[in-house]
Amino acid sequence: MSGPASAAGGAPRGSGGDPAGADRYTVVSADCHAGAELLDYRPYLAAAHHEEFDAWAASYVNPYEDLVADTADRNWNSARRLAELERDGIVAEVVFPNTIPPFFPSASLMAPAPSPGEFRRRWAGLRAHNRWLADFCAAAPGRRAGVFQILLNDVEEAVGEIRWAVAAGLTGGVLLPGTPPGSGLPELHSPVYDPIWAACADLGVPVNHHAGSASPPLGDEPAARAVFMVETTWFSHRALWHLVFGGAFHRHPGLRLVLTEQGSGWIPGVLDMLDYYHGRLVAAATRSATAEARFGAGLADSMGARPSRVWRDNCFVGASFMRPHEVPLRERIGLDKIMWGSDYPHDEGTYPYSREGLRIAYAGLPREEVAAMAGGNAARVYGFDLDLLDAIAAKVGPTVEEIAEPLGTPPADATSPAFARGGSVRVW
Repeated sequence: MSGPASAAGGAPRGSGGDPAGADRYTVVSADCHAGAELLDYRPYLAAAHHEEFDAWAASYVNPYEDLVADTADRNWNSARRLAELERDGIVAEVVFPNTIPPFFPSASLMAPAPSPGEFRRRWAGLRAHNRWLADFCAAAPGRRAGVFQILLNDVEEAVGEIRWAVAAGLTGGVLLPGTPPGSGLPELHSPVYDPIWAACADLGVPVNHHAGSASPPLGDEPAARAVFMVETTWFSHRALWHLVFGGAFHRHPGLRLVLTEQGSGWIPGVLDMLDYYHGRLVAAATRSATAEARFGAGLADSMGARPSRVWRDNCFVGASFMRPHEVPLRERIGLDKIMWGSDYPHDEGTYPYSREGLRIAYAGLPREEVAAMAGGNAARVYGFDLDLLDAIAAKVGPTVEEIAEPLGTPPADATSPAFARGGSVRVW
């Protein structure tokens, strides 16, 4: 895995490598969320959908308390959002969706893949969100990388939307939906999705896979909710081995995959496991007399390099609020791979205690490592201009001295799991 030198890329920007931000970090949150207020999506829909939208919106009941609370406008109030992020020490953000797009029964991240009869309406709804997002990002030039949405039911339509979004200035890349059991869609390893991988590689934008976007519906019983919490990150991890074993990176060497809000401590062990199966199956393919040979047939030619090499060359992790017990694994994960995120405006995010969230994870680490994980890596992956951001960070960013101080007792009213007891090797 990559070490500190490649992670820092020389002197750390915004943390001693640049005079304008000599004593402050330039923090880029690689995991934030936004969306329009429900009725504000209407102007972004084609006129042919307006009557249908009016009827749908009149009967829609939002199932999410945070989207009807008096703080819900954090999702769409650009001025409030900039002010709160700056108070939290954050100067730029990667913006994933959050509010309900038109014609969806629930959040688009977690809604099961639509049936053919629902595709037309849901596709119109996602395209409306993408157009709203382009305007929302344009309201804060250089400070928001918007992640646009597609559906996998029609690959040609998806590729057209990817090209539109990039031309419209959305630099966050595509949000890859999951293909959970029962979706009826081809699995992500299928070559049917090759035009999507090709478009993203050609246009230089990442493919993002966010936690929660690949879980099958489990019901609403208490046990089902608990099982969802246990399984949801695993279902999201599946995108990694589907694309690796499916050969997407072999056919498209410029393709980049970002796995966000799925933790990071699992990565070294999973890469070891994938390398093991890769080696075992490739070797078995040369022994045609064995029963296992059929599992490895064609694998080496189709997927190329071993999974750990693919990770090193093509993959990144939006680790969100990295836990202290994950930090010792940072060199095995790759210091140039890890991107911190606040998960704003979710109540499980670190706001308004992001400085404390950075301290709990990164206190005592070399400043060039903190600079890379807290902002430098995200700036590189999503194309942020560090000259622009360093100047803002020089006024609002957390100081190097502040983040170096270990956090004692977490804030009493903090709601983020980043501060949860038992989630760290440290004892409060």
